[in-house]
Amino acid sequence: MPADSDPPKLSTRFSTLACPRERQLLAWRDRVGHVIDVVPDKDQIARGFAGSIDLHAAGGLVFTQARTDALVLERSIARVSTDMRRDFAFHVYAEGETGHVSGLSVKRSAPGSVRGIIAFDLNQRFRIERPACRVLTMFVPRAIVAAHIGDCEALHGRVLPEHAPLARFVFEHFDVTARELPALERPDAIDVLDAGAQLLLAAFADKPHALSDSRAALQTAVKRQVKRYIEARLHEADLTPTTIVEALGLKRATVYRWFEQEGGLAAYIRHRRLREAADELARFPNLQIADIAFGLGFKSASDFTRAFRRAFDVSPLEMRLRALDLLRATTGDPITRMRAAHSKGVPESG
Repeated sequence: MPADSDPPKLSTRFSTLACPRERQLLAWRDRVGHVIDVVPDKDQIARGFAGSIDLHAAGGLVFTQARTDALVLERSIARVSTDMRRDFAFHVYAEGETGHVSGLSVKRSAPGSVRGIIAFDLNQRFRIERPACRVLTMFVPRAIVAAHIGDCEALHGRVLPEHAPLARFVFEHFDVTARELPALERPDAIDVLDAGAQLLLAAFADKPHALSDSRAALQTAVKRQVKRYIEARLHEADLTPTTIVEALGLKRATVYRWFEQEGGLAAYIRHRRLREAADELARFPNLQIADIAFGLGFKSASDFTRAFRRAFDVSPLEMRLRALDLLRATTGDPITRMRAAHSKGVPESG
């Protein structure tokens, strides 16, 4: 999707809390007015309005996280006819519901206010009476949407409830994106945003599994979900491929296939535990090696030592001693610095 010539990652933050109460809703109107109109009333202005929005842009995609009180938003036909915004806005309601949407043609069977995802074509009019919520929004260029979905105009106003196929993966990915995006460098931010856009298009496509790009995005999102689950439970003895697929409600064969490059899901878990063990050997020099092994689910110290040597070509004890030598060398002690250099085969300078 993105081009290398795109500008650097952009991040901004805005909150109405810095404004006087009578100016809060009007300040929000000014902040989002380049995309959509806020329809205020006198009582709402007098009460004050709590709203905050974080915006991140990279690789031609824009992602926002907004928390707001109840409000009314409108993109009128006059606005559509006078500005040049033609992209799509996908609203993912992480907290709260979609509210009442009007000003567009929807099927009678379309869901009302639900926790879900709603797509808006900014080239068409709409009005939202929205309750208090936390909404994650991705703006996707029209050309990208049209390349994946033939009749993209028909997406306008379409709602996917949270239980719809692929919807839960979108919720998971966007929630993580909101937390991690502020700290990501531009290349990683582009990857995360691109995967989010592909997931959205897969979720809204009539035949999502027919899109190879969408399958790749789904695979990326699910693998990240599995890896996060593993990272959070490395020290649990009952962490196994079976418990993972059962806990996440995934298909065993599919997940196993997606981890083939890592040697399989069991091999990936073992590698992550060994890598965590290496970190703990360095961080906690007074902790017994056997305690580290048992704490990471290994059945015996000997099994741990054999696995560690196969993975890193050194024993746990040798790795710990090398780590201690390197740590001492950084303190400026010339003798320990020399020992560390010789242990790695590096000639001492000077």
